[in-house]
Formats: sequence, C-alpha cells, structure tokens
Amino acid sequence: MIVIDGSYGEGGGQILRTAVSLAAVAGEDVTVNNIRRNRPDPGLKPQHISSIRTAALICEAEVEGLYPGSTDICFSPLEIRGLDAIIDIGTAGSIPLLIQCILPAATVSSGRTRLIIKGGTDVAWSPSVDYLDNVTFRALSHMGNRARLETVARGYYPKGGGIVELTIEPAVLKGYDFMKEEENISGISHASNLPGHVTRRQAASAEELLKEKGFDCHIIVEDNELCSTGSGITLWSGFFGSVSVGKKGLPAEKVGRRAAGEISAGLLSGATVDCHLADQLIPFMGLAGGGSFTTTEPTAHLMTNIWVTEQFLEVKFELEESDDLTDIRIR
Repeated sequence: MIVIDGSYGEGGGQILRTAVSLAAVAGEDVTVNNIRRNRPDPGLKPQHISSIRTAALICEAEVEGLYPGSTDICFSPLEIRGLDAIIDIGTAGSIPLLIQCILPAATVSSGRTRLIIKGGTDVAWSPSVDYLDNVTFRALSHMGNRARLETVARGYYPKGGGIVELTIEPAVLKGYDFMKEEENISGISHASNLPGHVTRRQAASAEELLKEKGFDCHIIVEDNELCSTGSGITLWSGFFGSVSVGKKGLPAEKVGRRAAGEISAGLLSGATVDCHLADQLIPFMGLAGGGSFTTTEPTAHLMTNIWVTEQFLEVKFELEESDDLTDIRIR
C-alpha cells in the first residue's frame, strides 16, 4: 500500500485528487492521511467526496473513510472500465476539479467514459469549464488525450446548478515538448440573472487592457437566466488562460482587468505554458513517460503534483530554473 501525507506541499484537495487517480492507474491501494490538515476547515468537503466517489465508480474501487470532515481515506482500485453516469455534486462544488480527478484514469481506461455532471462551472479557486475546454483539453490533445465537453448550463456559487456533458475516450499518451503558440486572445464574458451591462463591462475592460499590452482579442458575451446568479470571464490563447469570477460588490471592470492582466503577464513572460496548466500536465507527462515545458514559477501545486506522481509512477522530473522561468521535463 502507498501512503500519502495529505498535508504535503500545498496540502489541499489537489494532492488527494491526483493520488486517487494515479492509484487507479497503477492498480495500487493508497491511504491518504492528514487531508487538508492545514486548512481552516480540515478534512473532506462535498466536492472532494464527489470526486473520489466518481473515481471509485470508474475503477470499481472500495473506499474507506469517505464522509464529510474525514482526514483519512483508503482507496482500493480494481480494473478501470470507464463509466456512463449522471454525477450530481449537490452543491456549487467545482465540476472542472472533479474532471481533473478522473481524467488521468479515464484516459487509460479500457472503455469510454460519458458523464453528465451537475455542480459549479465557474467558481473561485478553480479553473472554469471554458479554461478546461480551451486550454487544458487543447494542450492534452497534443499528448493524445481525447476528451471533450459541452457546457449545457452554467452554475455559480452558492447555488450551483451547472450542467456539463463530458466524454473521455481511451487513448495512448505520448510525450510532447510544449512550445509557445502565438495566436490572438479569445474569451467569453458571461453572467446569469444580472443586468446585461455586466458582461459588456467585463469584456470591455479586459479588451482595453489587452490592447494597451499590444494584444488583439475577441471576447463574446453570454447573458443567461439560470437557477444561480453570478458572472465571470475566461480568456485563452494557446497554452495560456485566465479566469476571473465576479462577486457581490466587485465592479465588473475589476473582474475583466484581473483576467486580462493575468493572461497578458503570462504571454509576455517567455514561458510556453501558464502556471495553472503546468501542474495539470504533470500526471499526463508521467503516464506518457516524457515531455517538457517552461513555466513562470514552480508553484506549490506544481511541486506537489510532481511529488505525488513520482510516488506512483516510475518517472523522475527534472527542474531547471533560469531568470524568471522554470524548465520542467522527464529526466
């Protein structure tokens, strides 16, 4: 049995999601202790439970300790067969983070995974569904991954209610050396149950800042009337993206400029992938046994995913820092 200290590195939900998915791939039992120990509210939350339960369904795993507040679980996988199901997180818990948890295992499954997932599509501290589709999935397609999603309805905090249709086809992964891809910036500014000027102001402020930085961009606006109320904007270009979620009292202009500032800084840095995509690539590079990229900084999420991946797979990552960039490759 592999034992993972859940307080290692960034010590949040990511170490748990990566450990569970790679345990399924490796066919190894794993115990994760000290789950979210350093957080103000330690232990499992509903969104973590939904992710682990879905991963268990994909690989017919037995799970011990799967309840709210639990700080220790044991995950015992069998064969990865894929899954056809409806998954309801039950809250505004992040749909993209649930997908991150199951994606490595579902990719090397013997069967297709087709899910309808209900929860949050655009929530704080998480990639958005648009980032996942236009940055993460786009990057992973170069490694052979065959995942696609369709956003049926958006869901914002706290009500959720978002709906996504996800399909993951079995694939053989291959290493890929990521290079910077130059293209115009695209994006979407969206809202639900808010005045139409909110989406337009988000988009206009982002476009203004991006043009100041020398970038061409095209941002569409999307106004909805859904069960939850909220707003946000996602921007993307090549292997770079940014997400900014609105909240009560935060001007729409700040929401738009925050997203524009983040993606423009990444694109001007000289890196080949953004710092959020970087940690997501690590498990897939481990499974492929090769690949490389350059990013702006070795974040806690990145270093944690490297450590966890090395616990399950027979790979070693090499980091080389120079100036303000970090080059990462399989040794």
